[in-house]
Order: sequence, then structure tokens, then C-alpha cells
Amino acid sequence: MDKASRLWAPWRLGYIKGTDAPAAPPEPAAWLSDAQTTCFLCRAAGEPFDQEADRQLMVAHRSEHGVVVLNRYPYSNCHTLVAPRRHVATLADLTDAEHLEAMRLVTRLTQLMTERVGAQGFNVGLNLGDVAGAGVPGHLHWHVVPRWAGDHNFMATVAGVRVLPQSLDAAWELLHAGLAPPTES
Repeated sequence: MDKASRLWAPWRLGYIKGTDAPAAPPEPAAWLSDAQTTCFLCRAAGEPFDQEADRQLMVAHRSEHGVVVLNRYPYSNCHTLVAPRRHVATLADLTDAEHLEAMRLVTRLTQLMTERVGAQGFNVGLNLGDVAGAGVPGHLHWHVVPRWAGDHNFMATVAGVRVLPQSLDAAWELLHAGLAPPTES
């Protein structure tokens, strides 16, 4: 196999070995009352951090009822998770305000990714419960996965490889800036 046919993704080795957990993730200024301290989404949803802590936790945006976090092991560039700030496991557990906020965040993300990274389509979904593949079964969250014509889909099918040309840090910068409220002049 020549060098041109190799795709290197050394950042995935820690994930494969199960050794990629951050040594000491930042603590929120205040945990929400129903938070579970072992849940990374509850940590991200906590009372506001400073910008550097949010970057380390990949929090692109936090609103009254929701939080947007980049997936550390993305299927494509800008693969994000949208979650309620409260630790809830099912759709029935959400308030009307949380339902609305989640869908507004999903909508805003699809608009932003279409404008800023030229996404041509999206896979949006959630897995409810362990048997459905929920990686965090106790904290409901939607995946927003941008897609492009001719994207890496064939790689995962044929070679079990994902091609991600954008770093997580660059994706955080793009989403964090795009989701920030407009500044008043």
C-alpha cells in the first residue's frame, strides 16, 4: 500500500484503547440541581464556565434549557450533540420549553453548518435507551451530523475509516462564534 492510500487518524487511538478520557475536566462554576457529576453532558450544562473551560469541554453554546457540545469522536466535521441542560432520559421527561429549545438549537445548527461549512444535508437523530445504542442513556441528546455529496460514507462501509479534514478545535471556534448572540452596537 502506498502512502497516498493511507489515512492517518492518530487521535482515535486513545478512543480505541479506552484511554482518552481527559485527566481532570473543568468543574462548572455551579452544577445544576439535578445534575449527575459523572455525566459529561451535565458537566457541560452546568452554570457558565469561562471560555477556555467551555473549549476544553467542547461546549459550543449554552442556553436557558439546552446545551450544544461537539462530539469528541465525530462521524463528520462539526458533528454535534444537542441536549437539555437537565439530566433527563426520555422525551416524556422534557418540559415543553425544553422540547422547543432542543428543536430550535437543531434548526439553528443546520442553518449555521449550511452557511459556514457548506453542509448539503444532515443526519439528525437520538438513541433512546441502552438497547437503541444510547452512549449516555441517562441524558437525552440529539446528534446533528452534517453531510456532503460524495462525503466519507463509502469509507465507513468499505474500509471502516472516517475522513475528517477539520480539527475539533477549529469546529469549536466556528460553532461557538456562530451560535453566540448578536452583539449590540
